Amino acid sequence: MLDMSQINNIIDLKQKGYRNCEIAKKEKVDVKTIRKYLKQDNYSPKPPIVAMRPSNLDAYKGIIHGWLAEDKKHWHKQHHTAVRIFKRLVEEHGYTGSYNIVQRYMKKFRDEEKTTGTLDLVWEPGSAQVDFGEAEAYENGKLVRLKFLTVSFPYSNDGFSQFFRGETAECVCQGLKDIFEYIGGTPPLMVFDNATGIGRRVGEAIHESELFGRFRGHYRFQARFCNPHAGYEKGNVERKVGYNRSNLFVPVPHIQQIESYNRVLMDRHKKKSGELHYKKGLPISVLFQEDIQALMVLPTKEFNVCRYDRITADGYGKVCLDGKHYYSTCPEYARQQVLVGIRAHWVDILTEGGQIIVSHERMYCDTRTDISDYRTSLAMLLRNSGAWNNSGLRKQTPEPLKAYMDEQPKARLKDCLRIMNELTNQYGWTAAVKAMEMAADRGEVNMCDAAVLAARITGYGIDTPPDPGPPLTIYDEVFFGTGGVSA
Repeated sequence: MLDMSQINNIIDLKQKGYRNCEIAKKEKVDVKTIRKYLKQDNYSPKPPIVAMRPSNLDAYKGIIHGWLAEDKKHWHKQHHTAVRIFKRLVEEHGYTGSYNIVQRYMKKFRDEEKTTGTLDLVWEPGSAQVDFGEAEAYENGKLVRLKFLTVSFPYSNDGFSQFFRGETAECVCQGLKDIFEYIGGTPPLMVFDNATGIGRRVGEAIHESELFGRFRGHYRFQARFCNPHAGYEKGNVERKVGYNRSNLFVPVPHIQQIESYNRVLMDRHKKKSGELHYKKGLPISVLFQEDIQALMVLPTKEFNVCRYDRITADGYGKVCLDGKHYYSTCPEYARQQVLVGIRAHWVDILTEGGQIIVSHERMYCDTRTDISDYRTSLAMLLRNSGAWNNSGLRKQTPEPLKAYMDEQPKARLKDCLRIMNELTNQYGWTAAVKAMEMAADRGEVNMCDAAVLAARITGYGIDTPPDPGPPLTIYDEVFFGTGGVSA
């Protein structure tokens, strides 16, 4: 059935002289449909009056609704069909009506369910609201302003928060995934702010981002977006954002690594769940169990929260995200298209086969950033050792080793860079520069000494004495027959 916008398009095209077959092709509908609406001469509204007749199924509808409610907690491939409902009614409840009645009722029920949303301010167990807030934190000793994603459950007034540096679709999906896995299920309905990075409502049309669309299809929950400037439609989560900022993030938290802190943050909801619900007078933890019971089961396969893109690297082999954040790839990728995996906390540089070459911490600040990987910088310096003095890698090199390398002639400097590159690939940057620093302190950096030192650093430790090994007195007995060294 066409809506009035489509019907009016058909009428307008006909009045402009288009033939029916041309209109059908243009509007992508059947010619018979075109003729039907062009012949119709009355489009005035009609009252939606439906005659209600008694049915043999009336006594069993409550049973059917119970089965369908239970279905929502389970995998969609194991939901009741009309055939299965008919067989269960006959076998378990002695239903004597026909299958056609059951089939028609199921179709009507599901059609109505598709168009019926949850009423504002009336929240069923399991429904959730989502929004972002801001809070300050000390990240590795530096005071920064972070975003925190909050998911609240209006029925119980419980909620969860997770820190991020931005409000992108990757952040939203990663936060939701982590919360779903923590609580052990997926809310059947989630209400989002119109300004989040996952999509927005424009009139009646909903425009979702590609990643969020895939995420929602994977977890199979319904998403509803608030109208612009209508925060009251998700008032519970807005209050929860303020509550968490005042209670969970005061005093200002100290964070070493956001992902690790977020795992600890999950348990902080227990502080609120021990209180009584402000209106229902029951413990929030008790009401939240009803939320848990209403959740859908998690998918059997894990969702990969990553947006993939092909980005052309600049002359230095770096790709740019968000117009101001640069991440190194490999020198051979200069001015080539690079496969990039964009996550909430990380940016992965990938081969064409999908293997990760290097992962960079993702930046969200408003100023330009330029992040290099040691391997990329070393590979470039091996091609042009003259750039050593102005390289970012030189600034990260320990002072004694830096001074040693600054004094070397060009050929010897290139040899040092080669040693640094090989040791970094085998033992990592930290062990490589530490080994070279110790070798330089002894007077000369060469591959043999530096490799042994790097192996000890990454093995049993540079300060740990070597294993003495087995006793050698047995050889004295064989050769001298005395159990000791002969005079």
